Amino acid sequence: MSLKDWNRLVILSLLWGGSFFFVAIALRGLPTLSVVWGRVGLGAGFLALAMWASGTVFPRGLVVWRALAVMGLLNNAIPFTLFVLAQGRISGGMASILNATTPLWGVLLAHLLTEEKITLPKAAGLACGFAGVVVMMGGAALGDFWASLACVGAAFSYGLAGIWGRRFRGLGVSALATAFGQVASAAMILLPIWLMVDRPWNLAVPGPAVIGAVLAIAAASTALAYLIYFRLLASAGSSNLLLVTFLVPVSACLLGAMFLGDAISGRQLAGFLLIAAGLAALDGRVLKWR
Repeated sequence: MSLKDWNRLVILSLLWGGSFFFVAIALRGLPTLSVVWGRVGLGAGFLALAMWASGTVFPRGLVVWRALAVMGLLNNAIPFTLFVLAQGRISGGMASILNATTPLWGVLLAHLLTEEKITLPKAAGLACGFAGVVVMMGGAALGDFWASLACVGAAFSYGLAGIWGRRFRGLGVSALATAFGQVASAAMILLPIWLMVDRPWNLAVPGPAVIGAVLAIAAASTALAYLIYFRLLASAGSSNLLLVTFLVPVSACLLGAMFLGDAISGRQLAGFLLIAAGLAALDGRVLKWR
């Protein structure tokens, strides 16, 4: 990768790692679905402005919007909700480590649903990565266990979204239009649920820090992150994008430790090292260098 791509990779890891930090702040003044809908609703607005400014054509056609609706459900509505629910019980650092299992699920689902079969090194990587999940969740209190399971479910949903998202190249939808369409679809899916459950008109007006966190997660961790993601995908390729999964937990844990007083236990660190080893085996770069 070029130096510019490496810079984009680091920035992307900070933006996605920062999402766990911003969620922790937003939850101090807003319920779960209000945080999630603020992220996708405002994020869709920011992406719409980016499309208008760049002259990108908005998605058109029933077939395209059906595909975008499924993508929005799998890649935004379900995982965003599960992660925010989980962060009511566990730290953003731990949630980000479990989020790093997304490529593991992607490889397993590709084996089951596509012609991309698991090789022996990938099988070893999967075993190592999932062992890390077991280590992290083992011995946790019941509430923390369910919160951790929600994070694993969110990562699984991301893995399904990766398989589903392959169809957009054939549909002729641009990367920016896909990002906007999926986030806008997620906002529309969650809107009636959010109105029924949270009744936002009855909520107290949150403080400036909470409002700032929601704006940051929508503008930086969603809209801007997707713009960088798709540029990096075009210039560096999907295999190099796997590296971001190593960096997101690092940035999330550092932000949590510096500003929220979060601590990483030995069990969580051991789990992260096992997951990182599994990702390294899937990536294959270490074996090639050796």
